[in-house]
Amino acid sequence: MKSPGEIRIDAVARTLTLHWPDNGTQQLTHLQLRRACPCAGCRRIRLAGRDVEAPQEIALTDIQAMGYGVQLFFSDGHDRGIYPWLYLEQMGAFRSSVRCMFPVLTGAMRLKSSAATGVQ
Repeated sequence: MKSPGEIRIDAVARTLTLHWPDNGTQQLTHLQLRRACPCAGCRRIRLAGRDVEAPQEIALTDIQAMGYGVQLFFSDGHDRGIYPWLYLEQMGAFRSSVRCMFPVLTGAMRLKSSAATGVQ
């Protein structure tokens, strides 16, 4: 299973950046992640032909490593989605370099607390 070696969150830009083992870098917005939530409730909304609604200012408030992916927690209280690595990898285009300011998960996928990100 392919998993990123490092994950960074930028609370100001509201982006999540994944650094993959093949040196690819992928950046996803918090809004994009919330609207693409893979939980059963959000899937049901999309299968009905509707969009998952989320405010433009949605933010990640926490992130937990789940082995095969991550569970994301959002400022609207939604926390049911577990995002498998493959799902995340397929969500966005890779970029060769992206600068992000605040590390949240690194290497062994341990959480780091940062007052600047508001994620603990």
